[in-house]
This record gives sequence, C-alpha cells and structure tokens, in this order.
Amino acid sequence: MSDPIRHECGIAVVRLKKPLGYYYQKYGNALYGLDALQALMTKQRNRGQDGFGIGCCKLGMPPGLPYMFRERSTESVERIGQVFDEMRKDMKRIARRIDKQRKDERDQEGKDFVPFEEDPEAIKREFEMAGEIYIGHLRYGTSGDFGKGALHPYMRRTTWPTRTLMVMGNFNLTNTRELNEIMMKRGQHPVFGTDTQSVLEEMGFQLDEAHTRLYHSIRDAGVPGVEIPAHISQQLDVTQVVRDSAKLWDGGYAIIGVIGNGDLFAMRDPSGIRPCCYYENDEIFAIASERVALMSVFGVTEDDVKKLPPAHVAVVKADGTMTIQPFTEPREFKPCSFERIYFSRGNDSVIYKQRKSLGEQLVPQVVKAIDNDFEHTVLSFIPNTAETAYFGFLDGLRKARRVMVKEALVEMLKDGKFDAEDEARLDDLVLRNWPRAEKIALKDIKMRTFIAQETGRDALVSGSYDITYGVVTPKDNLVVIDDSIVRGTTLKKSLLRILARTNPKRIIVCSTAPQIRYPDCYGIDMAELGKFIAFQAAVALLRERGMSHIVQKTYDACKLELKKPKEEMRNAVKAIYAPFTDEEISAKIAQMISPEETSWHGAVEVIYQTIPGLHQALGAEFGDWYFSGDYPTPGGYAVVNNSFVLYCEAKGGRAHEALL
Repeated sequence: MSDPIRHECGIAVVRLKKPLGYYYQKYGNALYGLDALQALMTKQRNRGQDGFGIGCCKLGMPPGLPYMFRERSTESVERIGQVFDEMRKDMKRIARRIDKQRKDERDQEGKDFVPFEEDPEAIKREFEMAGEIYIGHLRYGTSGDFGKGALHPYMRRTTWPTRTLMVMGNFNLTNTRELNEIMMKRGQHPVFGTDTQSVLEEMGFQLDEAHTRLYHSIRDAGVPGVEIPAHISQQLDVTQVVRDSAKLWDGGYAIIGVIGNGDLFAMRDPSGIRPCCYYENDEIFAIASERVALMSVFGVTEDDVKKLPPAHVAVVKADGTMTIQPFTEPREFKPCSFERIYFSRGNDSVIYKQRKSLGEQLVPQVVKAIDNDFEHTVLSFIPNTAETAYFGFLDGLRKARRVMVKEALVEMLKDGKFDAEDEARLDDLVLRNWPRAEKIALKDIKMRTFIAQETGRDALVSGSYDITYGVVTPKDNLVVIDDSIVRGTTLKKSLLRILARTNPKRIIVCSTAPQIRYPDCYGIDMAELGKFIAFQAAVALLRERGMSHIVQKTYDACKLELKKPKEEMRNAVKAIYAPFTDEEISAKIAQMISPEETSWHGAVEVIYQTIPGLHQALGAEFGDWYFSGDYPTPGGYAVVNNSFVLYCEAKGGRAHEALL
C-alpha cells in the first residue's frame, strides 16, 4: 500500500520559546501557539488538501501526566477552523468544570478564586492542546488509504519520553522496500505499508539505540533512577539520530519530528527537492512549507524567513538551544519545479515572477501559431492556477507587438514619405490587431481537479466551470493558458468540450510546463507512466510508423537496468521518445485530446513550454526529471525503468510502490 500523503503537503510548526504564562501576560492568550499554528495551516489550506493532523507536545510535565497529543481529521481543510473551534470549546468545558470546583473551594475553604482561563499552568495541565510545541500537517491524498489512520502526524508511544516520537512530513522515498529489508535483517517485524511508517520505525529504532546507550552509561555512573531521564534528555544527540536514520534514504523530503522530552527537529533532503522555510524571534521558532505563510502570519519580510539548507537538520532542544547541521552529504541542488509551476501560493514575490516568466516564454510559439493575427485571436486561461502565467503571457505578447510596431514605423520613416497607403498601414499598426484578453472560463467551485481522486474527476471539472458567451466568434482563434497537461483526459472529456461551446475557429492550448514524459517519485501524483498523454502519443507514433519493436527493445533494456545497482542505472525509457521531435509529439497529443461527440468541428493545437524555456523562467538549478528523465537521485532511475516494465506487463500501480 502506498502512503497517500503526497503532492506538496503543507507542514506547519510553532515552537514557543517562553512559558505559556509569558504569552498570557503579553497577549492575553495562553494558547498563542495554537492560534499561530491555526493561522499557518489556514494560510496553506487553499491548495486542495483533503485531511489534516495536529500534534502538541508539553515541556516539563511531571511523571504520571501525559505530555504528547494529536488530533487528526478527514474533514475538508475548508473546515479546519471548525476543528480548532471544537478544541477551544473543549477548553471552555474544562474551564466551567474547574471554575466550579474552585468556587466550591473558595466557599468552603476560603481559597482565592482564580478563573481557569487566567491560569496558564492549569491550562497546560488540563487541556490537551496546550503546550510549547505544535505541529500541523495538511494532506493531499490520491491513493492508498484515505482514513484517519493514514493522516500525519504518525506517533510512536513508549513509557520513556526520550523514546516517544511523533513524525510528519512532505516527502516520498523511492527505496522503502530496501529500508524494510534492513529492518527485517535486524530481527524487526515491519508492517509493509507506507514510507512514513518506515521513517517512523527507523528513527524510532535509532532513537532507542541512542537512548539505551545513554541509559546504561548514566545508570552505571551511579545516577539515581529518578534523575536519569533529565540526563538522557540533556545528552541526547538528535542530529546523530537523524544521521543514523537517514543514511540510506533516497527521495525528496521535508520531515518534522518531535521527541517526547521536547526535542524538535526538521530535516530537508540532500537535493533540496522539497521546500522547508523557518522563522524565529525571541518568542517563537516556526516552520512552514511556504515562505509567504510565515511572512503573513508573523508580519515579517522575505529577508526574515530563511530556507533550511538541503542535507541539513535543524534541532531545537528542550532547553531552547538550536543548531543547524548537515546530516549527510548534499547532492546537486534540484528543487521541484512543479512547486513553482503549480503548487505553491503565487503571492510569493519570486514565485509570482517565475510564473509570469513561464507565460512569457510561450509567446514566440503562440505568435507563430496564430501567424501574428491578433485581431482574430482571443486570449484566456484555464484553470485558475494558470492566471499568473497568463498575466506574464499577456505582458510578453504586448512587448512582441510593440516591437513589430516599432520596426514598421522605423521602416516607414526611412522611406521619408507619408501617403494615404502609409496612413492605412499606420491604422493597422496602432489601432488594430492588438492582443484581446478575455475571461472565457469561470471556475465557480474552489477545488483542484488535477489532484482530485481519479474517480469522478471529469464530472468535477464539468460542473466547476461556466463559459462567457458572445465574446469568441467563429473567425477567432481561442488561446488558453494551462499550467500543465499531464493525462490529457480532463482536456478531452471536459475542458475542451466546454471551451468548444464558444464556437471558435481553433483552440490552442498552451502548457506552461513542458511535456510530462517520465514519472515523479518524490511527491507529486505523476507516477504511472502509461497515463501520461505525452507517453501515449509517443507509443501511438511508434505504432503508426512501424517502429513498435522499439517498445519491446526498451522493455528488455529496462529489465537489464533493473538488475544493476541503482547507482549505475540509466533511464532506458528515453528511447521511446528519441525518434520524434517535440512538435511531432505535441501534434499527436492535439489529435488525441480533440473532443468527440460534439457539434464543434474546429481544430485543436497544443503548445508546450520548452525545457530551455522552463529554465529561463525558473533558473537552471530547478529539477526537470518529469520532462527530461534526468533524475536527481539513483532511486529515480529504478522507478522510471520499473514503471515502463509495469506498463508493458499491464500491471497497474505506481512504480515506486511496486518496488516496496
């Protein structure tokens, strides 16, 4: 079974640096940390998640009293505020009970009455979600178990705080099977399930080992038993525990962990695939998946928010001391480009500019496709996430048009005359043939269909959009900017049928992402090779042109690659695309996604971002393995080859799951 916690999941952490009484005195709120966590999660909730989890750890709780709690919900994240409200209602109920007890004691014994909500120490003792460390997770789930048990944070309880562990993250490992086999060789009995479970159990094992060594050393030194836990807590080297745990991990990850004694850690994969940002001041240490969430919640600037370096772990000990150290050797920096193309909130200044640039990079291809006929071209976008790229696309078109006008005017001036013919030409240049931007598709339901469960996705799309009628004419090209085209089924079965109602001469769909040719195995729901429209188009072209033998040859090559150590593997699937140009595959895709059973008979054309255009917009360092097939870790090559084998053997499922 696969871990469904995928697809740029949101993570949020708030670690208070002061006792709860400090926040009550300064802000009138002993639950300042819980409120901050809610704000961070709310700022990241509008990304289509379908469940969430919250964890709380209390520092310095005496033996006999619980110190670690969690709450998980499969409710839509639109209801996250209601779940937090229910927690506060629980505290109100506790307050009424304790206030009654205290009033009775005042009446019977003459004790001073202090309202519960003005007593931070009592709040911490009595209310589960009152502590110094809060962690929150927002889930995208598109496979596996969708129940509450599949939600982060995962927890491992023991009678020792320094062996109790709570873990959550935004990640995917490619070698979970290998990790489970290592556990079995030790004599452990792992339950084959999620890579999250594997991470939890491996870190738990290393934590146990470190704890046991410290326990025997401290006990043998004659320290009384009741004092041993404090000594273990102080001496526990969390960075080393992380180093020992992550030695063989292959994947992309941002993982958060809380140990029961109050030690907190955050780690980021060696290639920097997954994002992880943090902010701290004298009162709090906070972490989020996205920089703008921290900026908005705490009212700080971009310079105040830092990025956790790849291959590093930040550790905040229970006493508040913080270190950031490497836990392994860094790899070549390859952050996920889909984070910038699609997933992250676009109001981050860098991401906003990058998305605009992605749109602008499409301009030369579009101008060529419409043959400079702006007068008979309507420009729009679909879905809503492509809006920022659309703005950049319009900027680029206007610039291109101005250059055309300038060149024509310079040519006219060189002639040294101006007659009626020139006046008519000037009218064409200045008054006509300018880009026409319109809002053609209006999404009236706030949901993301790309990451919805596959069952019912098309019905979701059809019911989510309205069309602006009377703007497009039968003489017009309708150009729509999309952020990515993965499977093509949504376009064929829903979006193009909807757009065809405007009755244009031609529909040109422009993807700000290049052709998605290879599976992702680091976090995004793009893992089954046979479902990619670009792959389907390439295979169809091979068959049409009598080159089907390449499929069998590639299958044999993939089987041979899988016998090699993963560090020596190459991507044998590239052979499927090698005979064709990008334009040939795009043309085949356009043919395959053209809507059927509709009264509209216009042409469909598909334009994709180029890989050089992607890097021009985002930066040369951004990962492009889904487009190029060049993976940042050895495990990626095992996944892509195995994915092709599964396709040829007609076996379903994601390739990295089949490797489990």
